[in-house]
Amino acid sequence: MALYFTPLVSRLSGCHRGNFTRNCGSCYRACTLDFTSVLSQGASRSGDGSTSQTDRWLGDRDRGRLVLRGASVTSPAAARRPAASSGQPSQQARSLWQQLPRQLPPRTSPLSAKMAASCVRTVGSFLGKCMTCSSSINTVATQVLLSRQVCVSSALCRKNLAAAGPEKFTLEYIQKQVEEYEIGKRHLANMMGEDPENFTQEDIDRSITYLFPSGLFEKTARPLMKHPDEIFPKQRAVQWGADGRPFHFLFYTGKQSYYSLMHDLYGKILKIEKHQDRLRAKGLFSQDAQLISLGPSRWLTKEELELLLVETISTHDYDRFIKLMEHMLCMPYSSTEEEFVQRYRRLLEAQSLKQLVPLLEKDENGVAFSTAEGRRKTSDSSVILRDCGSGHITVNGQDYLQYFPVLQDREQLMFPLQFMGVLGRFNLECKVSGGGRSSQAGALRLAISRALLSFLSEGDGEAMRQAGLLTPDPRVRERKKPGQEGARRKFTWKKR
Repeated sequence: MALYFTPLVSRLSGCHRGNFTRNCGSCYRACTLDFTSVLSQGASRSGDGSTSQTDRWLGDRDRGRLVLRGASVTSPAAARRPAASSGQPSQQARSLWQQLPRQLPPRTSPLSAKMAASCVRTVGSFLGKCMTCSSSINTVATQVLLSRQVCVSSALCRKNLAAAGPEKFTLEYIQKQVEEYEIGKRHLANMMGEDPENFTQEDIDRSITYLFPSGLFEKTARPLMKHPDEIFPKQRAVQWGADGRPFHFLFYTGKQSYYSLMHDLYGKILKIEKHQDRLRAKGLFSQDAQLISLGPSRWLTKEELELLLVETISTHDYDRFIKLMEHMLCMPYSSTEEEFVQRYRRLLEAQSLKQLVPLLEKDENGVAFSTAEGRRKTSDSSVILRDCGSGHITVNGQDYLQYFPVLQDREQLMFPLQFMGVLGRFNLECKVSGGGRSSQAGALRLAISRALLSFLSEGDGEAMRQAGLLTPDPRVRERKKPGQEGARRKFTWKKR
């Protein structure tokens, strides 16, 4: 019975704290009107002996509870009834409330009748407490929609947005954003005097930078205009049908895309093994079979693989995937699955292996020499490297032993010559300025390494590059932060 009185009791939500004597006249009038009209239909019978409305909307017994048959109840009799003049429920309504449990259908169990009577008395008590503040009841024809009301607490209404994951966007919403992006791109092209048909993303970025200059250090906080496919994260489509059954047989693993990939990968390995067995049976198997040529490429990173699978995987799962792929690459005749392997590799950006070699010059005595410059932090250096020397090194007109008293700085200065095995062959005239002793030694090491390229072969130059001698050090001193003693160091804490 609570199913039928829920719309009526919900009208009294403003009085649920027990303060029924203030500001509840409207809810009393509404509840009395609806309750009287509903019950009057159940108790009244037409003059021609037709079945009561109660038999129509109080239905069968199903597991000890009443099941609703009708969707709504109308009250034509209530529309013809004159409005009540007092602020109390009419005597007819009170008698109907008392008679309702006895007029239930014969098939209704005694337990259901008791529940119905209890609900009637509860609603009647609510209306009785409200009658002191009511004035009159305007009876009109109403239509009550009988439905189950679900009441939740305020704690359930508070959502855990962090646990809910990224916000879901519908396909229609994404399509609308794409249309707005195309319109905005055409407007931006017209503002910049460009052709809208040939306005690329690089032109958009350049225009946004010009129109909205920003000095924000965080680049993601600066104004941008990107395609919605780059802004909105990829979302997985619905994984189950209308009957509630999932499409994929690995749906209940929790990571169906990852385990499907591992399943396919192991199937590729079994396929290669079967191919090897067929060749062994024919006597054509060879361990020196052609392997997959990877070239300058790398495996997908964990983040890139997650974007590809649209799933979150652990580091352990990623390591298992890489190990299984490496195992397949080591198998003979793995080149048959080269297309599958290349899906999960990315080409490395081609870098120029050729270094800018200083020109080799000769002085008036016919001695070959080369010059080069180097920089580290705020130190600038220049070196003149002369061949057929005695290994004499001067720094700003001083012997390097006097200029660099620290052994570590002298070792750093001499390391390029030691690495190539030419100690004592060249004379060095070095000039350096700015910075401290450590940064000056680093700047001189880079300049000496560059000057040595003029006297070395291309293979030796590549060895120096791989050793890091030709790579400038981009690190600089970190700035001091306000409110701190240094870049990282904090002030000493004092209680007082």
